[in-house]
Amino acid sequence: MSPSGEPAVPAAGGGLGAVEAARVAVAALIGSGVRYVVVAPGSRSAPMAYALAEADAAGRVELLVRIDERDAGFTALGLALATGAPAAVLTTSGTAVGNLLPAVMEANHAAVPLVVLSADRPEELRGTGANQTTVQPDLFGEHVRFAVDVPAGDNPLRAVETALSAATGAFADIPPGPVQLNLAFRDPLVPAAGDGLGEASGRRIHQAARHPLALDFPAASGALPERRTVVLAGHDAGPVAEAFARAHGLPLLAEPSSNARFGPNAVGPYRLLLEHFGPESAQPIERVVLFGRPTLSRPVSALLARADIPSALYQPVPVAWYEPGRRTELPLETLADLADFAGRGPASWLDAWLLAGAAAQHALDLVLTGPAASGPAVGALVWEHVRGQLVLGSSNGIRDVDLAGAPPQEPQATVFANRGLAGIDGTLATATGIAVGGRQETTVLLGDVTFLHDAGGLLLGAGESVPALRIVVLNDAGGAIFGLLEHGAVERTGRYGSAVERLFGTPHTVDLAALAAAYGVAHRAVSTTADLAAALAEPVVGRSVIEVRTDRHSLRELHGRIRTAVSAAVAGVLGR
Repeated sequence: MSPSGEPAVPAAGGGLGAVEAARVAVAALIGSGVRYVVVAPGSRSAPMAYALAEADAAGRVELLVRIDERDAGFTALGLALATGAPAAVLTTSGTAVGNLLPAVMEANHAAVPLVVLSADRPEELRGTGANQTTVQPDLFGEHVRFAVDVPAGDNPLRAVETALSAATGAFADIPPGPVQLNLAFRDPLVPAAGDGLGEASGRRIHQAARHPLALDFPAASGALPERRTVVLAGHDAGPVAEAFARAHGLPLLAEPSSNARFGPNAVGPYRLLLEHFGPESAQPIERVVLFGRPTLSRPVSALLARADIPSALYQPVPVAWYEPGRRTELPLETLADLADFAGRGPASWLDAWLLAGAAAQHALDLVLTGPAASGPAVGALVWEHVRGQLVLGSSNGIRDVDLAGAPPQEPQATVFANRGLAGIDGTLATATGIAVGGRQETTVLLGDVTFLHDAGGLLLGAGESVPALRIVVLNDAGGAIFGLLEHGAVERTGRYGSAVERLFGTPHTVDLAALAAAYGVAHRAVSTTADLAAALAEPVVGRSVIEVRTDRHSLRELHGRIRTAVSAAVAGVLGR
């Protein structure tokens, strides 16, 4: 039945008409837990757009409209991240679908339930050269958990329900992730003459936003053996990692997006301390237990690669970021088994790490003292001041926080990052989706190249909801991370002239204030840590850009001074 109560009009070739099939699909999506759909405009997808508009008017789903499909995909990704529930993105046919690939790839490796609704031509138009027609079924290959082609006129109910089960991880041994529903529609693509939206109910059903939390475990049994074990908390480890480390008296080495970087056992600049607990030290690391996915530093990767140190991975459910048998850690499904593996830490073991961590943090803070802003100083301030939700862009931003962000005693913000493939794609759009879905103030920290890569993410159409989103851009006029890698050493030799700066540094002179103004976003430029702290202390109202201007060419030297200062301080307290 249509909203007007008239019988559904069958398609010319039999079966359901386009709009009626779309209404069935929308009802099934909502029934399976979808509360947000991001719509990119198009003609072939019109039946779904009309059906979604009807559901939106009735308060059964909330629509967001984005003209760029790539940003639409990442906005839906952010919505799913913030709510923990499946979010959908609708596109028309042709290249529009291909623009979703980066978001789908990220969702695949990060196990995010992203639902792709790709509209398509009916079978009789495929392969004929019809406008905007290509091979869309299975376009995303192994990056989706499930893909189905729904022919024009078919009832899409079962396909939608199966796809949503796959997206949410309802199938055994398959983690959550993206799915594709390729929906073919025949003309007519518009509702019948008597149809309409009906009266808006004003009712909205929203998923509960995620909030930072801490867990409590009983102290480890005295029957466990004493072992010099460290707890590594990688991306998405969750507060269980902090609780485990605290219960077993073990040092906690937690990445910012682990949502475990807090508590009495957390060590801040841990990646600079690993060499002080190496095989030649007085107290070498004996074992490693891993929660989540570590992605940020080579010292951690080197530790996990050591054949002489047994390591275990807590994996209670299937994960998407590695293939079984491809990692060296022993996968364990229960915390009891993990406790047997890790043992409990000797008091001197945790004390040594906390003492070294405090000395390292103090030495690092002294190096960063001063009015001039730098990446690590900005990361530390953002980490200290932000509440609500924090989104960390890839490249240097998240690493600056990992290096300089002092762990608090209690979690202060829920932290998000696109670490599935760690690309800079769609960061502003992802943050926007997180802000909308989380319904609380949100801050995103990112570099200027990441910001420019997704400048289109600033575009909100007239009438679209404006989230409370503060965008902190560390603008050093190029790609600073490459200067900290081996490419920086190549540049210093001069053997390749200006090639490294041009090809990796990618210098630019974009006026970020003018760019923000073009999209109607407030802008403020700061150059000192005091000004940045003052700006971060203000409430987040609407969207704004805080541009922190700094120089990347001195960054390699700054990191060298940090390493030297930390090494001297730690050697002093550990007696080396």
